[in-house]
Amino acid sequence: MAGLKREEYERELYRLQTELVKMQEWVRETGARLVVVFEGRDAAGKGSAIKRITEHLNPRVARIVALPAPSERERTQWYFQRYVPHLPAAGEIVLLDRSWYNRGGVERVMGYCTPEEHRLFLRQCPLFERMLVEDGILLRKYWFSVSDAEQERRFRKRLKDPLKRWKLSPMDLESLTRWEDYSRAKDEMMVHTDIAESPWYVVEGDDKRRARINMITHLLSTVDYHEVTPPEITLPRRPASKGYQRTSRALQRVVPDRAGELDSSGG
Repeated sequence: MAGLKREEYERELYRLQTELVKMQEWVRETGARLVVVFEGRDAAGKGSAIKRITEHLNPRVARIVALPAPSERERTQWYFQRYVPHLPAAGEIVLLDRSWYNRGGVERVMGYCTPEEHRLFLRQCPLFERMLVEDGILLRKYWFSVSDAEQERRFRKRLKDPLKRWKLSPMDLESLTRWEDYSRAKDEMMVHTDIAESPWYVVEGDDKRRARINMITHLLSTVDYHEVTPPEITLPRRPASKGYQRTSRALQRVVPDRAGELDSSGG
């Protein structure tokens, strides 16, 4: 399958981001609560999809939740307890960059939970999600898939990129050697948690541009939003000066003009 050309991608992404803003305003106006779960393979494109979704949204309405490893105290709580405080209130969108499905994936594969805890998770997760949906939360779940060859290529690229090297963790490297273990864990997890009230949607992620377009298009299609007419805004006239004099620049600390040093045009 041919990759999506940049010009086509950027044109469609702009259109979709415009629709995301409309959906945001509908969420805020109606008091809807939307949760979007992002799961999948390491380096499958979850983070870049989240970045494109939130790029033009109000961070007070749409927020990203990416929890660190649980503390010692959190490990003694009911498993879903640490996620509940991050659920949205009326008029909010929450994007979960990894979620309670950690227990169905990395915790299961790496032995961070017991077999009994894993089995309990598989029983309780559908009940938990049914309660969220029954209470009116709009819950959407996306699994980003990537081939083993493409994942390794992206890992190697991150090794060479100083801006992305931080993304490579020991857990990422483990995923290379435990590919089939993660595949089996994912399959088992989906058998138990792909329910009618909150189904899984798989995003093919080998082509990141195509994956973002497909995922955002689908998300918008699942929310019955409509455009909210914004209030009419008129810029007021700037009042006449009352004699204010700006403080002398000599009394201020101004950052050096590094950009000026880079300007080779001379204009």
